[in-house]
Amino acid sequence: MAEVQTLRKGNIYEEDNQLWRVLDYQHIKVARGGATIRLKVRNVRTGSTVEKTYNNGARVKDVRLEQRDVQYQYNDGEFYHFMETETFEQIMLKPDALEGVVEYLTDNMVVNLETYEDEPISVTLPTTVDLKVTWAEFAVAGDTANAPTKQVELETGLKMQVPMFVTEGDVIRVDTRDGSYVTRVKN
Repeated sequence: MAEVQTLRKGNIYEEDNQLWRVLDYQHIKVARGGATIRLKVRNVRTGSTVEKTYNNGARVKDVRLEQRDVQYQYNDGEFYHFMETETFEQIMLKPDALEGVVEYLTDNMVVNLETYEDEPISVTLPTTVDLKVTWAEFAVAGDTANAPTKQVELETGLKMQVPMFVTEGDVIRVDTRDGSYVTRVKN
């Protein structure tokens, strides 16, 4: 059991036989009153999002997820297919289990699969990934005040802002936590 005030964004807990992932956490302290914890949570199995409010000190059953490496294979339009790197077992995940992950997935990428009682829950990406620029906005010469940026599209379809010197065909490193440009790897 864990106290709700120890939960943070990304944590998973069990309540009413459902698994909930914390999306947002607010600690609300009212004068002369007890503190309350307001959580925005997503049901891991159904994908529905709700807000829950708990009194300070309330307890929930925290969940320990098992982790193993899997390799991304392909998307058939309905499911994303992964292969376990040690046993070669095939695993299929729905797109809603990969929210925030799909735009960084490339063929044969090794990611971390989180499971609970052998049920696939979610995928965790490496902190950074290297992606190829497939389209880059034209850079205007002389437009260099205030660290200018331009828009590019990456091989996965992700669009983002990068420095002006990045061109089509470059490979750039992207931080998967916030989707920001890190550095140019090679061109």
